[in-house]
Amino acid sequence: MRFLVLAALLAGVVSAHSATLAHWRELGPAGALEERAAVDDARCPTASDGSAMLVRAKADGDFPLVCAATIHPNGQSFAPGHMVVLGDTGCRIKPPEMQDCSDPAKWPFPVVAVSAAKQKPELVIHVGDYLYREGACPADNSGCAGTPFGDNWPTWDADFFSPAAPLLGSAPFVFVRGNHEDCHRSGKGYLRLLAPGPYDASAPCAPHLAPYAVPAGHMSLVVLDDASASDTDATSDLASSYAADFASLATVAPKPLWLLTHRPYWGLITGPFGIPVGGNRTMIAASGDQSALAPVELMLAGHIHTFEAINYVGRVPPQIIAGNGGDNLDATPKDLRGAQFQGNARVSVKDGMSVGGFGFLVMDHRAEGGWLIHLHRADGTDEGQCVFAGGRVDCSVAGSKN
Repeated sequence: MRFLVLAALLAGVVSAHSATLAHWRELGPAGALEERAAVDDARCPTASDGSAMLVRAKADGDFPLVCAATIHPNGQSFAPGHMVVLGDTGCRIKPPEMQDCSDPAKWPFPVVAVSAAKQKPELVIHVGDYLYREGACPADNSGCAGTPFGDNWPTWDADFFSPAAPLLGSAPFVFVRGNHEDCHRSGKGYLRLLAPGPYDASAPCAPHLAPYAVPAGHMSLVVLDDASASDTDATSDLASSYAADFASLATVAPKPLWLLTHRPYWGLITGPFGIPVGGNRTMIAASGDQSALAPVELMLAGHIHTFEAINYVGRVPPQIIAGNGGDNLDATPKDLRGAQFQGNARVSVKDGMSVGGFGFLVMDHRAEGGWLIHLHRADGTDEGQCVFAGGRVDCSVAGSKN
């Protein structure tokens, strides 16, 4: 079943408006399809359905005017069968951690966006971390010379909106908040530009947003904001909010649920002696005995800069990590069995694997049920395939090249 929202709404573009800096569509709570634009003007343009876009956020010294229009009030007819998943796409400029933003081999997100757009997706899921240009480029570094930095429009444009333009024009997005968009980093820009719901300029930066569900035909996409959930310290002021988020999964949307987060709760990197180690202590503690995850069929996340597919023993649903969209890659073992998770000894890996290198995922719904997952390199080359069906992600049954 393909995307059934009116084609005119999906194919339309914002009205001709010379001052439009960026234009995109995103799905929010209840599947409302919203069209947004950032404009270098004092007035808002016309939306693709002919309606007037209204002011979402007034221009200030750091950001231009942001406009929005709801062009489809709910997503009951939305059933994407062909989706792109990617995350962690920005170029890291935080001395001494430097990435060469001018070299496509070292920061390939512009290439990834073009390649992913060529897939003609019906939906794009970005699992968070859009802005990595946090510090000034050192004077002797030609790879980032002249780059903007900080939470402002020039940086958001350089790190996300300009390189993402081909993909933003191809399909609606679901935007997950990353830890780089928490209130200590780029929370102001995220809440103004990408966050669901209305923007309140008078309110302080919200460290946590309530979960919301996007009905998507084959499943319900539940977006859970774990941007401020420390990986290493389970004592959080937001602990009760995270526990309530898990408790809400039983009633937030019809099953099956796909849980979209930025930080994976049982994700892995390479530890001492090559042993897979990881786990988010805050969210592991908030999940309790994991029974709240019973309605969840699949977890999608980023944060770890690689591709991972993990099946667990016990009550934890399988996990796919797609954090390899552009930022410096993380080292992960190919075989994730024998993993050591901090803060919780009740979860173990039944089987799991990772694939290094930059890229993105394409997920196609199969007529017989389940999903075929294509792993693509940054240039669009097919890296291999996995199948998600029957409660597990299997990367050995569909001709995977890994």
